[in-house]
Amino acid sequence: MGWQKASGYNQRSRVETAIGRYKQLIGDGLRFRKDGRRATEVGVAVHVLNQMQELGRPISVRIK
Repeated sequence: MGWQKASGYNQRSRVETAIGRYKQLIGDGLRFRKDGRRATEVGVAVHVLNQMQELGRPISVRIK
């Protein structure tokens, strides 16, 4: 576990998982050519992924 913290493995793994999820749901390439439109496309896609994750996250309550 120490090497994971030292090398930043956990954060890298999370980023790779998020990018894989993005590519699986949205696709590999961007459809627009201009930078402004690409930024909008990515923003919309990320918003959709965040909404999907929020809807799929269970509501948990701590029982004492």
